[in-house]
Amino acid sequence: MTAETEPDGRPMCVDPRFQTTADRFFDTFRTTAHGGGAAAAYLHGELVLDVWAGWRAKDLRWTHDTVTMCFSTGKGVASTVLHRLADRGLVDYDQPVAAYWPEFAAAGKDRITVRELMSHRAGLHNVRAIAPTREILLDNDAFANALAAGSPDPRRFRGPGYHAVTYGNLVAEVAARVTGKDFTTLLREEVAEPLGVDEFWFHVPLDHRVRIARVFPTVKPGPLPWSTTGRLLSAVPGLRAVAEAGMAAGFDELVRSPEAHDAVMPGWNGVFSAEALAKMYVALANGGVVDAKRYLSADRIRQMAQVQTRDRDYVLGIRPNWRLGYHPAWLRIPEPPLGSIGHYGFGGSGAWADPETGLSFAFVSNRLGNALQPITDGRMSRIGGAAIEAARRAA
Repeated sequence: MTAETEPDGRPMCVDPRFQTTADRFFDTFRTTAHGGGAAAAYLHGELVLDVWAGWRAKDLRWTHDTVTMCFSTGKGVASTVLHRLADRGLVDYDQPVAAYWPEFAAAGKDRITVRELMSHRAGLHNVRAIAPTREILLDNDAFANALAAGSPDPRRFRGPGYHAVTYGNLVAEVAARVTGKDFTTLLREEVAEPLGVDEFWFHVPLDHRVRIARVFPTVKPGPLPWSTTGRLLSAVPGLRAVAEAGMAAGFDELVRSPEAHDAVMPGWNGVFSAEALAKMYVALANGGVVDAKRYLSADRIRQMAQVQTRDRDYVLGIRPNWRLGYHPAWLRIPEPPLGSIGHYGFGGSGAWADPETGLSFAFVSNRLGNALQPITDGRMSRIGGAAIEAARRAA
């Protein structure tokens, strides 16, 4: 094992087998225009990569304790909370959501199951209709009430429709209903404390907010204001579902606002470190065990990784092969890990596990996308691809 030392004295970790992965990572952050980020990996539960580079703000370097908003990467974290509850018999995937959340039965949703909800088949993708104002987005109870009252899209019977913003709040409400605890408490008790890692936040504690990297650039899909663009795209047949699902009211402003850290929106406002995310996925890569302790049952891991639908997603326009709250790792390599399980986020962050090699990997960055668009880019695919190839060589 080799290590490099940062100016503040915290050593980076680069196992020699993962030197190429580290090289690709460091090549990503050459100037302030590239922002900053971190990557971490565990192989069979052993830390083999923990690196960081670049800038968390124009005049501040990224350090070992920097965290950043990771957007939909948090869906995998929220899903893991619900799977922990299912492992204790508190949730049955094949029970109606309304069995745990009675109000959810409204508008013909009485037969929608937890399994369907977790594989984006509940038909509640349209955040523009469910939460037409940012005030509703920021109010957990109001958002939950709006979701419960919402009418499901009939396209759900033909295939999944990615719940870009609504998914996290749906999962969080089910978890809260079956335990009687708020989701912030559940996140701490079911993820942070068992793993011995603090950096799992949707509602970020005030004393840790100084650690959050500034995301950039401004989220702007074109020359028109966000709200206007959303309305226009909603009228275009081929783009309508994307606008409905992803262009929530005020999202462009909330992305860079401290208000985003006051609310619990597990579909997109998660703040994590790469090391924390990679540590959580250790369990998914190693049969449910992390730090020699049972975190999830082996049977639960098997169920979590099963493909729930191979149909085309009517929001994304592709076949994501949704698992129960996750998708496979999408990597730029000749033989991608088809049995992998994880979740990527808006802008390019993401984390996943590969049970075949025992590898868990995470990449986070405050730089959203590339020079052309903020949605995503190839950083995760390149760096993650190098990591999986290193893990295969080490087998």
